[in-house]
Amino acid sequence: MHSFRERGTMKYTRLTKEQLEELHQEFINFLATQSITAEEWKQLKEEKPKVAEEEIDVFSDLVWEGVLTQATYLENISPQHMYLFHLHESEMKLIAVKILRNDVDITTKEGFQWLRENYTSEEVEILTANKEYSSDRNADKFALIQQGSNITKGQLYQWFEAMMA
Repeated sequence: MHSFRERGTMKYTRLTKEQLEELHQEFINFLATQSITAEEWKQLKEEKPKVAEEEIDVFSDLVWEGVLTQATYLENISPQHMYLFHLHESEMKLIAVKILRNDVDITTKEGFQWLRENYTSEEVEILTANKEYSSDRNADKFALIQQGSNITKGQLYQWFEAMMA
């Protein structure tokens, strides 16, 4: 439980105010595991805000750790590129799609429809790659999220994978 705290720095990023509000019950349970009551928490926030922030940071790291462990697919989509990741146990698989036309924006409904109809054309490049994780699989996943990837259910990855089979 205290493995994060001993380093004194966060492994991931602090949850936003909105995320913390959504995880209110989980946070109360977390404080209970630290033997901190609601009254003590209120007092801690007022008298020792730095300690309170450290508790939020520890909780944030625990939440991220759980989310990242569960994440199986990531997507990073921009107007001309699509990076689709399937996160396996020992490696990540990538399907990278590049649109060679500047007038097509796959982040729009029309552009995405164009891609569905033209993915086999000369105007679309599709590459695949496998990459092993570093010694910290979740840190690798988090780095992709920091670079703009979102956790998904993997429908796009699966669609492309089926089309290439």
